[in-house]
Amino acid sequence: MSGSSAGPSGAQLRNRKPRTDVPLDILPEDDTYPIDAHNPENRSQAEKLLATDGASVVVVAVLTVIAFALRFYKINHPDQVVFDELLFGLAGWFVGYDGHFGFDNIGDSYTEASVPYVGMRALPAALGSLTVPIIYAIMKESGYSTIVAAFSAIIVLLDNAHVAQSRLILLDATLIFFMSLTMYSYIRFRKLRYREFSSDWWTWLLATGFFMACTWASKVNGILTVVAVGIAVLIDLWDILDYRTGNTMEYFWKHFIARAVGFIVLPLILYLTVFYIHLSILTNSGTGDTFMSPAFQETLRGNELLLNSQEIRYYDTVTIRHKDTRVFLHSHPEHYPLKYDDGRISSQGQQVTGYGHEDINNHWQVIPTKALPETGRGRIVRNDDVIQLLHVSTQSYLLTHDVASPLMPTNEEFTAWPKDDLSRYNDTLFSLRLADGQESEAWKSKSGHFRLIHVPTKVAMWTHSKQLPDWAFKQQEINGNKNTLEKSAIWFVDNIVADESGEDLKNRTGDVAAKEPKKLNFFKKFAELQLLMLEHNAGLTASHPYASSPVEWPFLLSGISFWTQSSDQKQIYLIGNIIGWWTCALALALYVGVLGSDILARRRDNHPISTSVLNRLWNSTGFFFLFWAVHYFPFYLMNRQLFIHHYLPSHLASSLVAGAVLSFILSETINFPVSELGPKTRPRRRTYADLGLRGPVFVGVFALFMLGMFIFISPLTYGTPGLDGDSVNSKRLLGSWTLHFAAKVTADA
Repeated sequence: MSGSSAGPSGAQLRNRKPRTDVPLDILPEDDTYPIDAHNPENRSQAEKLLATDGASVVVVAVLTVIAFALRFYKINHPDQVVFDELLFGLAGWFVGYDGHFGFDNIGDSYTEASVPYVGMRALPAALGSLTVPIIYAIMKESGYSTIVAAFSAIIVLLDNAHVAQSRLILLDATLIFFMSLTMYSYIRFRKLRYREFSSDWWTWLLATGFFMACTWASKVNGILTVVAVGIAVLIDLWDILDYRTGNTMEYFWKHFIARAVGFIVLPLILYLTVFYIHLSILTNSGTGDTFMSPAFQETLRGNELLLNSQEIRYYDTVTIRHKDTRVFLHSHPEHYPLKYDDGRISSQGQQVTGYGHEDINNHWQVIPTKALPETGRGRIVRNDDVIQLLHVSTQSYLLTHDVASPLMPTNEEFTAWPKDDLSRYNDTLFSLRLADGQESEAWKSKSGHFRLIHVPTKVAMWTHSKQLPDWAFKQQEINGNKNTLEKSAIWFVDNIVADESGEDLKNRTGDVAAKEPKKLNFFKKFAELQLLMLEHNAGLTASHPYASSPVEWPFLLSGISFWTQSSDQKQIYLIGNIIGWWTCALALALYVGVLGSDILARRRDNHPISTSVLNRLWNSTGFFFLFWAVHYFPFYLMNRQLFIHHYLPSHLASSLVAGAVLSFILSETINFPVSELGPKTRPRRRTYADLGLRGPVFVGVFALFMLGMFIFISPLTYGTPGLDGDSVNSKRLLGSWTLHFAAKVTADA
C-alpha cells in the first residue's frame, strides 16, 4: 500500500530524468534508472524475463479459455427463474427482451414466456470469466511469479460458488469484475510512483477512479471497494506528507489534488451519470413504483397516482388507507369492552380499527373547521388545515384522547364521538400534514400522502400489524403515536367516494395538464433513490432458511438453495470449493500470524524476516488483506439478511493473499531479474520469487485436487444431472449443508 521505505530525496524525485538507452519493453513501469543493456549478464537476465513473459501469455490464455468453458457450460439450464435472478437492462436490450416478463417467482419458465434468458445470462458469465485473468494479472503486476499468479487464479477459476453465481442473471459477477479491475488499476498506478504526473501515471489513476465508480454502481455493496481504495490512498498520502522524505507541502498538495480528482470527483461524476441515464430512460410506470414517494411516482408515465390523483374538497366522502399495511381507516357501531385482558379500563367508546377490505364503514367525510366560500378552489383542503373526519355510517367524529389504546398502553386510544354532542369538539380536531408538502399545497387522493396530527395532544394517527382480540373481529388496532415523525404514520386517500351532494365521484376528471408527467429535480430523485436502496437493504431483517452469519463464511459452513426440480431431483446449491476456501482461510491465518510474530520478535531486537520480504508482506500482501477485511468485517455490523454470496468479493481478495503467502513459504527471498546495478541505481521493481521446482509441483497437485472437488460438487453447481438420495448425502461434505432430496439416514439396529 505504501511506498518503499528507502528512496531518493524529494528534490531527486522531481528533477531526475529516465535514461533511454535500452528498449522500453525490457523495463518495468516504475524503473527510473534502466539497466545497461550492453552488459552481457544483464542482457541474459533480460532474455530470461522475456521468456517468462512468453510463458505467462500461454498460462493466462489457458486460464481464460477454461474460465469461459466452465461458466458457459449448459448456461441454458435451467430454463426457469433461479433465486434472485433479475433483469439486466442493457443485456436485455441487446438480446431483444421486450419487458413483459416480471422475474417474479423462482421456477417461472423462460421458455414458455419466450424470454431470451441465455443472452442475459451471458453478460455475468463473460464478466465472471474475465475476472480470472485479471486475478492473474494482479499477481503478476504485484511482482509474483507466473506459478504463484496461476495459483491465485485457479482458486477462483475452479470455485463452484463463483461459477454458479456467474452463470445466472445476478449482480455479483459484475461487482467482482469491476472490483478486480479497480485493484489492478490501483496497483498499476502505484507502480508508477516514481514517474508521478506522467501520462501513464494519470491514465492509471483515472482508470482506478473509473472502475471504482463502476463497482459502486453495480451494487450497493460496491461502496466497500471505494472505502478500501480510500484507506490505501490515505496511507499513501500519509507517507508523502512525512518530512523525512524531503517532500515540500506544495508537492504534497499536488498529489492530494490529483487523487481527489481521480478518486473522488471522477467517481462521483460517473456515478451520477449512471443514474442520470437510468432515470432518463426509465420514465414509464412499473412494478417498483410503490417504493417511491408520490412526487417521484408522478414523474412516470402511466402511473396510477399521476392518472387518478384528484384534489380533495371539503365535504367530500373518502376512503383512507395506511401506506404500509394498506388497511382502511374503519369504524363500526361496536364499542371497546369495559376492561381489557390486562385489567386496564377503556373509555368504552366506539371502536376505530384498520380493516383490510372494501366496506361502507370505511367512508369518512372531510368536515371544515373554518368558513368556506360557496364555490370555487377555496373549498379545496390544503396542507396544515385543521379538519374533522365524520364517520358516515354512524354519524360520529373521529376522536382521540388521553386514554391508553387496547394493545399499547403508551399510545392513545382512537374512538368516535356522536356528531350531535359538541362537548368534546376540541378532541375531534386534527391537523392535516402532507408528507414533504409545501405551504397551502392541495390535498389529493392517491398521491397526497399525509400524517393526521391530533391538535390537543399532538399524537399522530398510526397503526401496526398486530390484531385486536375477537371483540374487535381481529381487525387492526388504530392508535395515537407520540412520535409524530414515525415513518410508518403515513396515510393516503384511496378514493373520493362522493361530494357534498352525494354524487359518486370515483370517476371525477381533473385538469388534462395534470395527467402529463410532472418534473422533479434530478438530484432530488437521485437522493431519494439512494436513500431507498439503503433503507431497503437495512430493512431485509426477516428470517430466511438460507441466511448465514459472517463468521461461517470463510469456512464454508452453509450455502444457498438457488433452485430445485422435484420431478428428477435436480438442484442448484450455491456452495464453494471447500479445498480453495479452506486454503484461503489458512492463508489469512498464516499471514496474520507471521506479521504478528515478526512484530513481537522485533520488540526484542530480533529480525527473522529480511527487509525486502517484509516490505512485500506489508505493502503488496497488505493491500490484498485490506480488500479482504474491508469487504468482510462490515457485515458484522449489519442487521439485515446475510448470505454466503456476500463473501465472494472477500474470497477473491483472500485468493490473492493465499498466493502471496505461498510465495513467502516456498521462497523467503526476493530476487531481481538483474545483477547489482550500482550505488545510484534503484533495483527494478518487476521482481519474482525463485520457487524452483517446488512451486510448479505444489500448484500442479493443488490444481488437480481443486478440479476433482469441483467436478464432485458440479451437479449442485449446474443443477444437472439429478441425484438420488444417497448421492445427495455423499455431496454433503459438512453436516451444516442443507441439501434437498437427501436420503434419510437410519441408525443401525
